[in-house]
Amino acid sequence: MKTTFPQLLLQHATQRPQSPALREKEYGIWQTHTWADLAQLVEKVAAGLHQAGLQRHEHMVVIGANRPRLYATMLAAQSLGAIPVPLYQDAVAAECIFPLNNAEVRFCLVEDQEQVDKLLEIREQCPQIARIIYDDPRGLRNYNEEGLDALDSLIETGSAFVAKNPGWFKAEVAKAQPDDVAAMFFTSGTTGNPKGVVHTHSTLLDRATAGAEFDKLTSSEEVLAYLPPAWIGQNIFSYAQWLACGYVVNCPESASTVTIDLKEVGPTYYFAPPRIFEGLLTSVMIRMEDAGTLKRKMFEACMSVAKRVGPALMDGEAVGTIDKIKYALGNLLVYGPLRNNLGFSRVRVAYTAGEAIGPDLFTFYRSIGINLKQLYGSTETAVFVCLQPDNQARADTVGVPIRGVQIKVADNGEIMVKSAGLLKEYYKNPAATAEVLTADGWYHTSDAGFLDAHGHLKIIDRVKDVGRIQGGANDGAMFAPKYVENKLKFFPHIKEVVALGDKREKVCVMVNIDFDAVGNWAERRNLPYAGYTDL
Repeated sequence: MKTTFPQLLLQHATQRPQSPALREKEYGIWQTHTWADLAQLVEKVAAGLHQAGLQRHEHMVVIGANRPRLYATMLAAQSLGAIPVPLYQDAVAAECIFPLNNAEVRFCLVEDQEQVDKLLEIREQCPQIARIIYDDPRGLRNYNEEGLDALDSLIETGSAFVAKNPGWFKAEVAKAQPDDVAAMFFTSGTTGNPKGVVHTHSTLLDRATAGAEFDKLTSSEEVLAYLPPAWIGQNIFSYAQWLACGYVVNCPESASTVTIDLKEVGPTYYFAPPRIFEGLLTSVMIRMEDAGTLKRKMFEACMSVAKRVGPALMDGEAVGTIDKIKYALGNLLVYGPLRNNLGFSRVRVAYTAGEAIGPDLFTFYRSIGINLKQLYGSTETAVFVCLQPDNQARADTVGVPIRGVQIKVADNGEIMVKSAGLLKEYYKNPAATAEVLTADGWYHTSDAGFLDAHGHLKIIDRVKDVGRIQGGANDGAMFAPKYVENKLKFFPHIKEVVALGDKREKVCVMVNIDFDAVGNWAERRNLPYAGYTDL
C-alpha cells in the first residue's frame, strides 16, 4: 500500500466521516470518536506540536496505555514527518534512559502522573528533553517543572493556529512519502542495550494489508486494544491494520477492567499471547471444579464431544449426523455460554503468537468454536510472515508464508525471510543491521525450523538454544527446550517452565506453579498453606 498513516486518516475522514474510529471506556461509559472527530483532533495536536518546535525526522517518545489521544498524537507526529517511538508504560525509569538518549528525544508525550514522575526522575541523565506533554492532568496541578505542559493546552494553541492557517495540515500530510520512517520500536535488549527497529510507512502498511487480505478483514471488525502499544504486535493490530482497514478500535478503561470490557465489546478480531489463553482456560477449570456435580458432569460430557468433533467442524470437514446433533446440543448448553463468558461470542479470527502454544490448549479453543490460529513474525518483519488459513490451523505449525514473503532454511537450520515488511535498519547500529540483513535482502530470524510437506512452517526453537543430549541412551539426540516447556505448560497447575538439557545426560526442568490453580487444588483437599512457598 503506497500511502502513509496520516493520508489514510484523511481518506477515512473524507469517505466515512461519521463512522466510529475509536471507542474509549471512561467512568464505565463507552465514548465514541468518529473519523471526522479524530482527523480534527490530529490536526490540532499537529499544529500544537509544530508551534512547540517539533521538527521533521525528529523522534518523539510516547508512553502510556491504549488511549485515543495517544493514538492521535502519534498520527499528529507522523503528519509533521516526525517519528513516534512508543515505550513500555511499565518500564522502570532507568530502562527509559538509553532509548531517550539513543533517539535524541526532545519531545515526550505521556499518559499520566506516573509517567511524568518517571521522566522527571531521569531528566538529568537525558538533558536534551525539552518538552513533557501529559494527557491525564490528575495529580499534576501543583507541578511546576520547565517544559511540562498539558496536552489540552497544546490542542488550544493548535486550534488557534489551524483557524489562521486552514490549508496547512493537508499540505503537511501531503509532504510525507511512503518510504519515510513512520515509527521506531525498541526490542527488549535481553543482551546489552535494546535496539531501535526502524520501520517506514511502506513496510508497516504492506504487512498490515497482507494480513488483512489473508483474513478478509473489513471496516466492520471490532478490536480490543489492551496490550502495550510499544509492542509491535499491538501496534500492527490496533494502529497499522486499523488505518488500513478502517475498523473500530476499543480502548479498555484500565488493565483491571479488560475482562469485563472484552465481554462488553465482543471483538470480531482478537489477538493474545499464549499466556492470556492459558490464564482464561485456568480460570474456567477452577470455576468448573467448584461447580455442582450435575454441572461438572454435563461440562465433561459436552467437552469430550467437542474435543472429538469440534476441530473437524472448524476445519470444514465432514462429521456424522449424530455427532453434529450432539455438538449442537453442547453448543446450546456449554460452548455458546462459555464463549460468551470469555468475551469471544463474536470472534471470527483469533490469533496467538510470541511463543508456541500447547497443543491441548490450542485444541480446546478450536473445539468450542473459536477460530484460534497461530502466526509467525517479529518486530523486524513487521509481524506478518506466516499465518494459518482457516481450515489448516494446527498446533505444531505457524502457518504458510503470506503474500510477498519468501522463506528459506539455512544450512544450520535457521529460518531466513525476505519480504517488503523488513526493517529499514537498527537505529545508529550498522553492525547489528549487517548481522541480520544480508546484502541481497534476506533477514536472519535466529529461529530454527523447517517447511513441512504441506508448505507450513514449523519452528523448533531459537537456533542458539537448540542443543544435544550427551551420554546415556539418547546420546547425540537433538534437544529443543521450548518443546519440553510447552508440553508441561499445558498442565493447569504449571505457569512457567525452563528446561535444561544441552550437554547433559538427562533433561531437567525448573517449574513455576500457578498460584491460583494450586491454591484451589489445596483448598479442595483441605490442605493448609500460608503462601506460595507452602504450595
